[in-house]
Amino acid sequence: MISGEKILVTGVSGSVARPLALSLAADNEVWGLARFADPTARHDLDDAGITTVAADLGAGDLDDVPDDFTYLLHLAWTRADLSQLDTSIRTNVEGAGLVLQRCRGAKAALVMSGMGIYSPAPDPWHPYSETDPIGRAATAYAPTSPASKLGLEAVARFCARAFDLPVTITRLNTFMGVPASFPGMHISAVLAGQPMVAPWDPNPHNPIHFDDMAWQLEALLDAASTTACITNWCGDDVTTAQQWVQWASAWSGRPGVLEVREVPCSPPGALADATRRRELTGPCRTNFEESFRSLYDSMTAGGR
Repeated sequence: MISGEKILVTGVSGSVARPLALSLAADNEVWGLARFADPTARHDLDDAGITTVAADLGAGDLDDVPDDFTYLLHLAWTRADLSQLDTSIRTNVEGAGLVLQRCRGAKAALVMSGMGIYSPAPDPWHPYSETDPIGRAATAYAPTSPASKLGLEAVARFCARAFDLPVTITRLNTFMGVPASFPGMHISAVLAGQPMVAPWDPNPHNPIHFDDMAWQLEALLDAASTTACITNWCGDDVTTAQQWVQWASAWSGRPGVLEVREVPCSPPGALADATRRRELTGPCRTNFEESFRSLYDSMTAGGR
């Protein structure tokens, strides 16, 4: 595990960055950057010893951010619809470049991209690899996401070369382990009797637990290069949204409804090829079904 470093985590108020920052704070000096529109979002971070900084990446507001970090984890991301495409690019693309420029003296940087970068394949069981075509997709949850991710990766690759800054670009698959994760939202929907939506049946994923992400960070940063190391960041267990909704339904005794709504140009599945990630980090340590059950139990414990 990483220790004794000074680390900047952007997007620290988000569901992915927050648990990673909290895990790093035990053995490192961690700074967390976000807009913090809700001031209460800082409380548990402050309590953990994380130095929080409110900043707007789109405005280039980095005056209060030091330039002597040894590692950068750039996880900040703004979701937006097509009417806000310019704002999305300014924040997600230009903002990334400004953060990387600010931290250009670091030993390495990890830049978070995602599966939305990939051009869709018609087969829902197609495992997307890092060499697959990119940039011709659409997502229902954030229409500007594919364009922004393409720009983000381009800027990160440029900064790696221009600043001689070793960079790893991770294309995140489905994140899990907290209630705000995608599987967690499905659990909440089943418990509330509300339907969820999937683009296809089946809708495969290989989710990665934040515990695996935390211990894999060191290997991924070690793999950073000035030509940018690019890897999927996914789990080893393959499952489907339909399967985990069935589990939550069976455990709760409540019907789980997963409606299929196809989105034009959206991939029917989100299955990532884990080969390169395993070469860098070794196998994951968590099992999806066990972790999903643990998440379910933690989310329903208050009602028992």
